[in-house]
Amino acid sequence: MKLADVRKNAFAMPLTSPSYPRGPYRFVNREYLIISYRTDMDALRAVVPEPLEITDPIVKYEFIRMPDSTGFGNYTESGQIIPVTYRGISGGFVHSMYLDDDAPIAGGREIWGFPKKLGAPKLRAEKDTLVGTLDYGSIRVANGTMGYKHQALDLAKVKASMETPSFLLKIIPHVDCTPRICELVRYYLTDINLKGAWSGPAGLELFDHALAPVAELPVREVLSATHILADLTLGLGEVVHDYLKD
Repeated sequence: MKLADVRKNAFAMPLTSPSYPRGPYRFVNREYLIISYRTDMDALRAVVPEPLEITDPIVKYEFIRMPDSTGFGNYTESGQIIPVTYRGISGGFVHSMYLDDDAPIAGGREIWGFPKKLGAPKLRAEKDTLVGTLDYGSIRVANGTMGYKHQALDLAKVKASMETPSFLLKIIPHVDCTPRICELVRYYLTDINLKGAWSGPAGLELFDHALAPVAELPVREVLSATHILADLTLGLGEVVHDYLKD
């Protein structure tokens, strides 16, 4: 293979059989269970990087079913989003993500810097309850429940909240394990077709685990829950801060 061929074809690993195709990526019938809860401000300060700013001690715990996504296939995800501001604009810092499919783990980490790890999340309806769970290996680390479609929400307001930016800390090591890339990345969800959104009573339990430390942002009070069904595109990101230069 010639040098020019490497430069032409290299966008992901392995070179001759990448783990995922080029983006952007479209999701059909993406389903969310989002449980907002109050936590400890000191715990948030320990994990949210500058120049992002925390306004309230709030975390959004998410369970997401993705049955149909271009390139990534059929998988489920679970993790924590922390509401923040960046230069006065509200958004969310993606703190943790656990999922059950290699392609989006590799693509999410390599392209955007999503903090993805292998786990076993599930989201399903059980009679009158929407149930989300996360196992890490054989150990349960999260249980979330919500009354199924108790109250319809204003779709315009929900869509507007989905259109706000999200932020990621992208870290790629050098061959000597020093950081070669350390950047704050911003991305947006686009072309959103919101099919439904509901609220209901909710409960959330997080359990200690050495390698899936979701409980380090402890649940002090469950505030609300939202169930969303939508088609959307995961847009490619942009670098807004380079930690190795500044």
